[in-house]
Amino acid sequence: MAVRKINIDDSEISVIFGLHDEDYICLTDMVKAGDNSDRTNIVIQNWMRRKDTISYLGVWENLHNPDFKSIEFDAIKNASGTNRFILTAKEWIERTGAIGIIAKSGRYGGTYAHKDIAYHFGMWLSPEFNLLVVKEFQRLKEEEQKALGWSAKRELAKINYHIHTDAIKEHLVPQEIDTYHRSLIYANEADVLNVALFGMTAKEWRDAHPEDKGNIRDYATINQLICLSNMENLNAVFIHEGTPQGERLQKLNQIAIQQMTVLENVESKHILKG
Repeated sequence: MAVRKINIDDSEISVIFGLHDEDYICLTDMVKAGDNSDRTNIVIQNWMRRKDTISYLGVWENLHNPDFKSIEFDAIKNASGTNRFILTAKEWIERTGAIGIIAKSGRYGGTYAHKDIAYHFGMWLSPEFNLLVVKEFQRLKEEEQKALGWSAKRELAKINYHIHTDAIKEHLVPQEIDTYHRSLIYANEADVLNVALFGMTAKEWRDAHPEDKGNIRDYATINQLICLSNMENLNAVFIHEGTPQGERLQKLNQIAIQQMTVLENVESKHILKG
């Protein structure tokens, strides 16, 4: 679960990603940003006392929540819409077992709702404001997906590196070799890939970037990580075939040039279409 912020007219609205595998938007922040009101609880209660709001919440819960208390919901729905009807978010959750709305305390506290419900609330506040919320949420979601995509490619590269090191153990590391020389062989093979793709060894990169943390692969682009994953698999095959290291380096360098050219061209076409 991660909390992020979207910005509407210099006002921040909290968004929780990954709660029950879904995304929730802070209604409290939406009131502050869209209604310019400090009486957030009263505004949310005014929305929740409406019959059409209760009907919408009931439909949503029946679609997404197998533990929703329908009998209790019917009682609330029958009472809604009258002048004396009052319902808080906390009461709604406790009486019906709802999951579409949550009341959060502490840091980033407030009333949150699943994005479907938050959009319904936003339309009630202001259609124009709601469109801004939808637009900013989509932008933030796209940023999150790009970040996850980078992480996934990095993990894929790590997994393929294990395949790569297994091949080195079987074909390049003599029996009973000491730890020091075994580490030298691993470093040498890792640098075959580094030189083929990045044009430098890990040490050369560290010497050139003394202030940077991590290693050369931590600063790779998504396209470079995709290429690296492919190269690690190919290098494992070359090692199994007994191809000398110098020859493998040349082959991998040509493969890197070809694949990076293709990947960059594909990305450029995507950007132009966008």
